Amino acid sequence: MTPRSLSLWMLLVLALFATQAAQARELPDFTELVEEAAPGVVNISTSRMVERDSPFHDFGGQEIPEIFRHFFGDRLPMPPGGGGQREERQSLGSGFIIDEDGYIMTNAHVVDGADQILVRLNDRRELEAELVGADEKTDVAVLKVEADNLPTLALGDSDELQVGEWVAAIGSPFGFDHSVTAGIVSAINRTLPRDVYVPFIQTDVAINPGNSGGPLFNLDGEVVGINSQIFTRSGGFMGLSFAIPINVAMDVADQLRANGSVARGWLGVMIQPVSRELAESFGMDNPEGALIADLDPEGPAAEGGLQAGDIILEVNGKEVERSSTLPRLIGRVPPGGEVALEVLRDGASRTITLDVGAWPDAALAAEGGDTAPARLGVVVQALDEGDRRKLGLDHGVRVAEVEPGGIAAQAGIRPGDVLVSIGQQAVESPSQLAELVAGFPEGSVVPVRLYREGRSYFVALRLAAD
Repeated sequence: MTPRSLSLWMLLVLALFATQAAQARELPDFTELVEEAAPGVVNISTSRMVERDSPFHDFGGQEIPEIFRHFFGDRLPMPPGGGGQREERQSLGSGFIIDEDGYIMTNAHVVDGADQILVRLNDRRELEAELVGADEKTDVAVLKVEADNLPTLALGDSDELQVGEWVAAIGSPFGFDHSVTAGIVSAINRTLPRDVYVPFIQTDVAINPGNSGGPLFNLDGEVVGINSQIFTRSGGFMGLSFAIPINVAMDVADQLRANGSVARGWLGVMIQPVSRELAESFGMDNPEGALIADLDPEGPAAEGGLQAGDIILEVNGKEVERSSTLPRLIGRVPPGGEVALEVLRDGASRTITLDVGAWPDAALAAEGGDTAPARLGVVVQALDEGDRRKLGLDHGVRVAEVEPGGIAAQAGIRPGDVLVSIGQQAVESPSQLAELVAGFPEGSVVPVRLYREGRSYFVALRLAAD
């Protein structure tokens, strides 16, 4: 190599090192963020007592003698009086302090069914927490501990998040307190099955069991989300993590602190996506919005002038990009609140203003009316004599509303179906259905007979807890 070539080669190497050094300097430094935010992040442990009602046990993990396996397989019968025992189950999660007076936010699934909730602070104090309220639809829960002057975290604006932005998480994966992981925002406004009310933030931040309920930070050290779910085939992190936007979570938290429950707006419409073919048939350039397939004749949408075939394009100026966006936007409007809907009808855009209602199950419960329990995920109406004659039925109740993502929806139950029987027992009225459903054990699977479009069907429902 000539001296000139050697010099050029050395210059190239130096330029490469300089470029790498510049890139390294541009990478975010989370040390200051962690130092300031860590005191406001907590570890949450829960315990609950459950019935061990199986008449079998697993022989304490030891090898089962062959003579017993011949008769009983890999499980042995419990000795007389050994059934129905109670055992303690524990779980771990994370959370963060949102009020110096002791209010803490976490995921609803972290504290679900807990008999005792313990919060461990950054200074190693352990405090027993009271559950203020939990909302399963958004997976948000608020806890309260008896303490003053606690360190709180600054809250950001999750609506300002951009794809590609750096974010960090602090939590307790597998019980390791105050573990820090970082990554970028991979996508926003993600819709996940059974979570129609949450426009999830997708990140590649490493999240594992125990991180649930912990905060997601932007580079300014502000909380922009609550780490809630991961997509995994192994049970561990695989690069897809999902967080609840803090704007959504705080709206829920404020209602839980004020009322102990969450009220959501309701239009009373059945919607479907606008496919490319449907968009063309309606004279649209692009598939967007939520197409109204049917309406509750007594719902707010029908009373406000909406019609089947309308396509809702905007809610209060916010674009309805796809059908899954509509429940989120309407759900965040308090019952009785006014909304301005931009609607496409007969090829022309128009604005329809109406007052949203409350979800019928919540409204009927407040008024002492009849409806199926929330665990079933439906709202039902009684059949009058005319309906029964027309359908050729002597009993049953009509499904007026199906909760998106609920167990009824998962089983394939639709609005307009008639519930004829449940658990081999005839359904005579909404109130009697509520009594029947309340009598089934948690997690039980019951057959439901439906009448739909002149035919009868059976579906299986696994009932959740009330």
